[in-house]
Amino acid sequence: MFEFLFKRQGGKSAASGAKPAAKAPAAAVGSARAGSGKSGNAGSTAAPAHDAHAARDARAALADARERQAERLKQLGADEAAVVDFLLQSEFSELRLAAAELVHGREQLERVHTAMRNVDRRVAKLVQGRLDAIRHHDAELRRGQEALSQARTLLGEALLTPNHVAELDRKWSVIRAPGLAPEFDAVRAELGQRLASQVALQRAMIDRLAVLRQLETGGLDAAALAARLTALQQEQEAALVDPGHASLPRALVAEFATEHARLGASLAASLATLEQDQAALAAREAALAAWEAQVPAELKPDTLRKEWQRLPALPSNGAGAALEARFAALRAALPPEPQKRTSAPAAVKEGSRPAARGADQAFLDNMDALEAALQQGSLGTAAELDKALKEAKDKGTRLSTPQADHLAHLRAELKRLSDWARWGGNVSREELIKTVESLPAQGLAMAELAKKVGSMRERWKALDSLSGSAPRSLWERFDAACSAAYAPAAAHFRQLADERHSNAARGQALVEEAQAEVARLASNEADWKHVSGTVQRLRTAWSHLGAVDRKEKKRLDTLFSEALTTLQRPLENQRKVEIAVREQLIEEVHKLDPHERHAVDLLRELQARWQEHARALPLERKAEQALWQRFRGACDALFAARKEHAHAADSERRAHEVAKEAVCERLEAAAAEATPANVGKLLREAAAEWQAIGPVPRAHEARIDKRYHAAIASVQQHAGAARRAQDTALAGAVRDKLRLVQALETALANPDAHTQAADWRGRWDALLPLEGGYEPILQARFVTALAALEASEGERAAYVRQMEGNRERLLNELLRLEIAAGIDSGAEFARERLRLQVEVLQSSLKSGQKPGAHTAELRALLALPAVLDVRTETRIEHLLLRQPKDHP
Repeated sequence: MFEFLFKRQGGKSAASGAKPAAKAPAAAVGSARAGSGKSGNAGSTAAPAHDAHAARDARAALADARERQAERLKQLGADEAAVVDFLLQSEFSELRLAAAELVHGREQLERVHTAMRNVDRRVAKLVQGRLDAIRHHDAELRRGQEALSQARTLLGEALLTPNHVAELDRKWSVIRAPGLAPEFDAVRAELGQRLASQVALQRAMIDRLAVLRQLETGGLDAAALAARLTALQQEQEAALVDPGHASLPRALVAEFATEHARLGASLAASLATLEQDQAALAAREAALAAWEAQVPAELKPDTLRKEWQRLPALPSNGAGAALEARFAALRAALPPEPQKRTSAPAAVKEGSRPAARGADQAFLDNMDALEAALQQGSLGTAAELDKALKEAKDKGTRLSTPQADHLAHLRAELKRLSDWARWGGNVSREELIKTVESLPAQGLAMAELAKKVGSMRERWKALDSLSGSAPRSLWERFDAACSAAYAPAAAHFRQLADERHSNAARGQALVEEAQAEVARLASNEADWKHVSGTVQRLRTAWSHLGAVDRKEKKRLDTLFSEALTTLQRPLENQRKVEIAVREQLIEEVHKLDPHERHAVDLLRELQARWQEHARALPLERKAEQALWQRFRGACDALFAARKEHAHAADSERRAHEVAKEAVCERLEAAAAEATPANVGKLLREAAAEWQAIGPVPRAHEARIDKRYHAAIASVQQHAGAARRAQDTALAGAVRDKLRLVQALETALANPDAHTQAADWRGRWDALLPLEGGYEPILQARFVTALAALEASEGERAAYVRQMEGNRERLLNELLRLEIAAGIDSGAEFARERLRLQVEVLQSSLKSGQKPGAHTAELRALLALPAVLDVRTETRIEHLLLRQPKDHP
């Protein structure tokens, strides 16, 4: 309240806050008035007119300078360097902003921003926005170049995957680089074509493999199958040299090669079989044709049958049925072969046997079978048939000479083949010995090694049955090799036996431990956690016991089961009690109110109790997990309910935030149109609405409050600016009318002045009416002075004397008002100002400072007519400019 007492002499006046461009007119006016004040009262009549003229000249000079600079700016055109030089030298903010609109180069923009950052906010903001746009464009262009480079790299890679292309598309979708779009689209189209060709290549590979798999069951003949295989192989070779062959799945390529090779081998085997069948058919056809061309009397059925059997076998698909039928018809058409008669004595003694006429048909069939077995290399079958023939001959079968020769030939062949078999058996035995000797070096598992040795011995026995017994030297070598190969397996099996005995000892120890725990439980020294852990540990140890002899295992299993059952029975009863406790805890969690304030604390207490019970007696894993899942589900449900409630509260807070944002937006929109008349109502309504809205999210509370206060401050600032503009306009209007009244009063004091009342009235009427109670005061003073002008000389002189008498009083009141307003009065009034300051301070301490007192004193000062000099008029004008803004 008393800050004016501490203001320094010579402080800034009310006009000191004006822009630099406006200082020249004010200085001109001040200098004009100071200069005119030197002439004293003699030149006071022409002072107001001179001051107004000087002010008009200063304003005209300022406007002229602005117009010249604006014209110069137009002439600069697109020369950004010259425009920037002009901008940095101009003292007019609107011309600086217009010049900044013409600057677009990055270097010049940075130059302007550096110079104007702390000088002109509008220019700095415009330049900063353009620099940000340039930097953003450069960043987008750089990212676009990177994406384009990546696309070209992908285009040059041998294997193009859809994932890489999708990632490239995702990166390009957030890039804004129109200049690179055509080039990128072209590269992207090539990538799309690459992907499409790879997909087509892979699809063709899949289809080709499917066709190859169906060829085997397609019913094609050998020629068509061969042609189809060749065509598919050509297609596969073309695919493997395609530029996109790297995208072909390796598994499908390998499967195609394997399947094609298998079908090719099958086709080759079929063709070979077909050739053999055709050769057999041709040979039999030629033989039949030759036989049919001969005279039937020259053919013998037995000979035909043997030759027919020696020919290559007929196909198994029935293609030789017609030939078989022709051969059977040929044999049927042959005459029967005459039987040879043997010479015998004319008389047969009574009781003697008849002479043998040759072997019967069964013997001949066995001989044919023996011959066939020898031809097929079946020595075992041949040996059996030879034995049967010997038995038949021993029973008295007489053979003819050809039959005996043929049988001898067959037995000689059998002996030869048997010798070869014996030799081959010895060779096979040597191979077996080598195989057995190589077994230790193969590093086989013991079981597999034992199995291998056993199989080798079985094969030795099989060779004995097929090719006869082996020499003793070979048998000893084979037996020694088998024993040496089996030695590691034997040692391993002995070790397993030792382990089984050790496992049995450990099992016995576990049984004894379980029995000791049963005895401790019977003595009422049960620690249920210890009992549960012991049971679990014993079970685990028993499950890892290892192999035990079957008989011992059965005994130990019985003892262990009895002890464990004895331990588990009371443990299960205690666990039932514990399960009931856990169920009670779950029910208590369900009963908790999720909206209660202390629900989380109560839930934590229940969780702590759950952990205590879990540590005191662990349940079976399955039961423990089931109960824990239920307990955790109940806890999660509580937290979910609280979260849902919090979400609802957050939704409500967000709605409040939207409402408060709307209030801020209305205040921000109304700030530009705020006037002193409506600002009070606007702020009251906004404050009431703000208080009625609930809380907002805490994370945004500081921001929304800051925005609200900023909006309030903006409204108040605009209203204050409007109020100051009104006050300034009002002060100017009051100053103009006050100058007119002072000029009229000065004219009254000057006898040589020739003025007319009508002129003064016209000048008064030309001025705008005043607000704030100043119009009646100045009008009354003007009317009084005008009346004195029109009155007689005596009345006029009396009025002049009254004005001169009021001069001291006016100076005193003016000094008092300057003290109250904190305006410097000048060095010549320092002593008087100090005295009045003390009086004002004492008066304020006694009666306080009443609202509106300064305005009333100012009005009283304006209502007081007095003859003033230029210095006093200037002081009153400064007071007018300063005084209105001190009032709300």
